Amino acid sequence: MSSLTVYAQDDPSEALLQTSDPERIASALAEHGVRFERWPARAELVADADQASILAAYAPEIERLVASDGYRSCDAISLSPDHPDKDVLREKFLDEHTHSEDEVRFFVDGSGLFCLHLADRVFQVVCERNDLISVPAGTPHWFDMGPSPRFVAIRLFDDPQGWVASFTGSDIAARFPRYE
Repeated sequence: MSSLTVYAQDDPSEALLQTSDPERIASALAEHGVRFERWPARAELVADADQASILAAYAPEIERLVASDGYRSCDAISLSPDHPDKDVLREKFLDEHTHSEDEVRFFVDGSGLFCLHLADRVFQVVCERNDLISVPAGTPHWFDMGPSPRFVAIRLFDDPQGWVASFTGSDIAARFPRYE
């Protein structure tokens, strides 16, 4: 189930807000310019669906985002617990970083944890099937796919080359709960 937990940036021991209500999640994130939406399931995709099938299943939603926000490309990424590089891939984005463009992800299947450092708070958003999150360019955040990752996500880009992580050097991510 999708959820949002908000902490003070200096106290990961006590949640200031916890909710699984999609409207409340969207509202709390929108106050900081972060988009959160629930998209309808278009079709049941086979477990090993290829990128073209995944993108075709959600073409109307993708086209809406391209038209409204000007994204120029998209792809689909899939990761399973038996992936040989899962530990390296998990570690890659566990530290706080930013991007020079929006980070837009729609979860076709599975789940992952986006942690957003917004003002003096940390917003932990568990995104699951049918969740779209759009983290604005320059927003400090980190992503945890868990020790046994399982997700399929559509990614939208202005320019895939611009989606390189710029690490902040902060150790804040290590102080907050991981996605287990």
